[in-house]
Amino acid sequence: MSEGHFKVIDDYLCIRMPKEIDHHNAEILTKKVDEYILAGKVNNVVFDFIDTEFMDSSGIGIIAGRYKKVQCFGGQVYILNAGKQVNKILLLSGIQKYVVFMKD
Repeated sequence: MSEGHFKVIDDYLCIRMPKEIDHHNAEILTKKVDEYILAGKVNNVVFDFIDTEFMDSSGIGIIAGRYKKVQCFGGQVYILNAGKQVNKILLLSGIQKYVVFMKD
């Protein structure tokens, strides 16, 4: 993932998620997001799924793990532009109890 996929606005990290989210790119993505959080640059994370066509359980792990980190700082995780397939996976996981789904 390039730096262009990450944008900081105030204390929000906005991430344009890749076309496919699997175990391989989940590790890379997790490391990069954690760098922003642990550097104290952001308290909130917005995952934008506008380009995402495929996501396995690795995507749930990314979101849940970042929720645990930002929660310590009073932050929140937001989901934006989840298409039908991604939304189905997210809802089946029960993640909606912890994150905020934003309307497109």
